[in-house]
Amino acid sequence: MLPALERHHDVLAPTLPGHAGGPSLTEPVSATVILEAIERAMDRAGFETAHIVGNSLGGFLAFGLATRGRARSVVALAPAGGWAAGDESRKRTISYFPLMQKLVRMAIPSLDAIVASEEGRRRATLMIASHYEHIPRELIAHQLLGAASCNGVQPLTEHALREGYELDAARIACPVRIVWGTDDKLLPWPSAATRYRTEWLPHADWVVLDGVGHCPQLDAPRETAALIVEFTHGRLSQSHTAARRAGP
Repeated sequence: MLPALERHHDVLAPTLPGHAGGPSLTEPVSATVILEAIERAMDRAGFETAHIVGNSLGGFLAFGLATRGRARSVVALAPAGGWAAGDESRKRTISYFPLMQKLVRMAIPSLDAIVASEEGRRRATLMIASHYEHIPRELIAHQLLGAASCNGVQPLTEHALREGYELDAARIACPVRIVWGTDDKLLPWPSAATRYRTEWLPHADWVVLDGVGHCPQLDAPRETAALIVEFTHGRLSQSHTAARRAGP
């Protein structure tokens, strides 16, 4: 999506601490530590505030930045943390990531063969995208290598299981759009959005994408970029929930 967004905005795309290519996690993990790292990246780039876009954990963190007054608006793509109290799928979903990383590391020696075959590309993207045919092979390979070398998986997972997710939504004063795909396999719609819908941000501008998976920016990049740009330019949808048929 970056080329489409860069036609309208100066774009900063920081890598989170503990993720491949990002800063190391040098102190105990917490949402505060990660938010402060993002704020330092914004400060270095000269962004006092910005339109914040995040997917999954990044969506939850985008809201954290909004509570700190750093967001002009937020577009969150399937943000993490929205499970209802007592929903046991939270533990299963979070525990998936160490297992996923173990399997990906085992697959890396066969990386070239995986991305060369249609079946390999389908399996490599199964949990994050419904429409995968248009995703470049080199991007799939890059993502697999990134997942394998993400040294923050274990501490981030342990923190999420221990502390859960809390959001002081009353401190979010900026416009918010939440985008969710009906084919999300990691954070299924609508159950994984329960707290956002009923407690935290029920009055957000909600966009539900039919047939789209966990990462709309991969699944339907053109439409996702358009949803971001129209929101940052103040063109809100007519209703708070809009069902759209999306494709690559």
